[in-house]
Amino acid sequence: MGSKKKIHSFQKISIVGPCTLKLKELFGKVAKYALGFFLMYALCNISHFLLKPYSQPRITSDTVIGLLIGNIGFIRNQVTDSASKTLNFIVDFGMICYMFVLGIEMDPYILFKEPTKDAKVAYCGMLSTFILACAITPFMHFTEGFKVDFTLSLSTVLSSTASPVLTRLITSLKIGKSDIGQLVIAAGMHADFVTTLLLSIGYVFCPVESGDKVVETSKRVWRSIEMGSALVIQTLFAAYVSPFFMNWVNNENPQGKPIKGSHLVLALAFMALVISCSPIYGYSPVLSAFMAGTFLPREGRVSKWVVGKINYLLTTIFYPIFFFWMGYEAVFRDFQPGQFGTWGRLFVVFAIATIGKVTGTVISGKLLGFNWPESVALGLLLTTKGHFHIYLAIAAKTAGKTSTSTSTVMVIAIFFTVVHAPSVVAQIIKRARKRVPTHRMSLQLLDPSSELRILLCLNGPQNVRTTINFIEISRGTVDPGIVVYVTDMIELTDEIAATLVKEEEVDTMTVTHTGVKEMRDQVTTAVQTYVGESGEGITLRRLLALSTFNGMPQDICILAEDSMVALIILPFHKVQRPDGTLDNGHSGFRYVNRKVLKNAPCSVGILVDRGLGLIEKLPRACDHSVSVAVIFIGGKDDREALAYAGRVARHSGVKLTVIRFLVDASSEAATRPGNYTVSRSEKEEEMKLDDECFASFYERHVSCGQVAYMEKHLANSAETYTTLRALDGQYSLIIVGRGERVNSVLTFGMNDWQQCPELGPIGDVLSGSDFSVITSVLIIQENSLKGQLDGLDDDFSIM
Repeated sequence: MGSKKKIHSFQKISIVGPCTLKLKELFGKVAKYALGFFLMYALCNISHFLLKPYSQPRITSDTVIGLLIGNIGFIRNQVTDSASKTLNFIVDFGMICYMFVLGIEMDPYILFKEPTKDAKVAYCGMLSTFILACAITPFMHFTEGFKVDFTLSLSTVLSSTASPVLTRLITSLKIGKSDIGQLVIAAGMHADFVTTLLLSIGYVFCPVESGDKVVETSKRVWRSIEMGSALVIQTLFAAYVSPFFMNWVNNENPQGKPIKGSHLVLALAFMALVISCSPIYGYSPVLSAFMAGTFLPREGRVSKWVVGKINYLLTTIFYPIFFFWMGYEAVFRDFQPGQFGTWGRLFVVFAIATIGKVTGTVISGKLLGFNWPESVALGLLLTTKGHFHIYLAIAAKTAGKTSTSTSTVMVIAIFFTVVHAPSVVAQIIKRARKRVPTHRMSLQLLDPSSELRILLCLNGPQNVRTTINFIEISRGTVDPGIVVYVTDMIELTDEIAATLVKEEEVDTMTVTHTGVKEMRDQVTTAVQTYVGESGEGITLRRLLALSTFNGMPQDICILAEDSMVALIILPFHKVQRPDGTLDNGHSGFRYVNRKVLKNAPCSVGILVDRGLGLIEKLPRACDHSVSVAVIFIGGKDDREALAYAGRVARHSGVKLTVIRFLVDASSEAATRPGNYTVSRSEKEEEMKLDDECFASFYERHVSCGQVAYMEKHLANSAETYTTLRALDGQYSLIIVGRGERVNSVLTFGMNDWQQCPELGPIGDVLSGSDFSVITSVLIIQENSLKGQLDGLDDDFSIM
């Protein structure tokens, strides 16, 4: 029995053993390659994250990681011959999908239209680069002996632009809505389409033969005829027959309903059928996918679905594999760095792509009236190459057309055509800031010879006296004067809306509500009386912000932008009671103030009136009977408050005192690191701006005795609070900045117990219920920079 059991056990092992080993080997390979994929995926994303502060596109980090990982000896040894073949198949299939999507996004009928501005730029850049490449590349020995087909192909590739990479780059750098951004994207797509189309047509006449295979002339001609005929039939079928089928699928699957699975399968099978027509006769599947995609319908749910899904698969799965394949094929040990010709070829390829494009765009810019710096920037951006060009560089080596060294040189040159693009865009934005008046509505940068324009808002007749006194202290000198847009903020109720009358042939409404008309007449009469009696140098305008509280902030911002004012003054939402304290306030007007602070195109001031309106008439005699103080700690808002205080200082009846809060150098707070949300360099830059601004103010106003000056050396926010409380009752008006200060140690923690955060920490303390009942407060915020480009509108114009 024992021997039988042993025999039985031996037979079991002999049957199952090979299967188990095969499965282990298979699972081991799958696990190894899956681990390699996830490693590549993680490294690509980490490197992209690290390069993100430098605005580098993903292709640059992916290229670096691919070249490094693909040349590590241990990793290369893990790739067997069968794995290498599989890798090539995956890359070829991925490029077919890539080129198909690229073709769908192209419009072939632009070739039959009159050339637009972007087409002219693209043609000039392509032509100059092509001529330069044809003249130089034959002497650089990229191949063994002179080959016409390779020279023409390389010249065409150098003339092209990777429109997907360029479009993504321009969009991510936030200039896609500008005129130069739109022009470079359109020119890039035009150049990409034309050059890829030329390569697709040229492949018919000069097909790539792998290795050193020599084909007889007659067979080559016959093969070209076959490929050309198949390509023409495929193109005509895609252009004239496929719309009927695709429109039927789209009509059967309207928007709002899921696409039927059977229809989706039919559509995908139809696309695959169209793509595979010409490759049957030896045409390149990658170029066939581009030609098919170009002439298939771009509109409709199916096409958009396919583009979205393929782009997702390319980004998440294909690109890590593609760049590993690139690094694996671009072997560094065959790069031949010791030979002068290697570096010469690298320099020449990059120089041709750059100089050729820049020359063409400068010529076209001269003809079209562009500024030469923008023309140069266009050329530098249009040199951008991408995934298809990397694929062609490696494919040329695989087909035996070039050496590994030359192929690697091309890959590195492609990398350098992309890496400089963020710097070019930064220069474009820098020039745009100089030419576009992005800060025209800022007190600090207001030309002293220009009039000050203020949008002065009020809630009703109760603010009239305050309005007049504010105009008086802000008026400055007669020349250049001041323009004040006195604006009534009135909530649009159903009762008022019923009285609105639309004027004929004019897009305006007339308010006929009796209460509104009487209130506006009362305000107008009072302000006009003041201007008539003593308003030399004052220009008065009347505006109305009649809207619901939700729409009023937008109306005020539009009025400010249309009027090109430098400062909006809003009344505080709380009103002073007869006993001097402030009431609970109006939530609607508080909402308006907060939204205007957030979205205003200029600087904004919130005026907390606690006695400024009680002054019957500000004297003009040099008696300094009205005491005003400005508190300066630092930051852009305090600099703006100081700029406004410079206007107030010109009034002969105002005694202005500037109080500067400084960190006590002997305190522990001065030596320990602050709780800053900005970098050290930004902090130092802000402090430099503070010192320059204050020094300029001191020289103009303090040194001549026009303004009094005080310094307060404080250690922390507790001492700041104590110092502010000590100012109780000493001044009729205190001017402060809302926030954004560098010396946050002096205000640190004060935000935690603010009652009105829209006033900032200092303004909140001064306007608190336990502060003086006779001191008004003006809180000023410098304009929040518009757009996403640090003060530059996204749709800026520079061309």
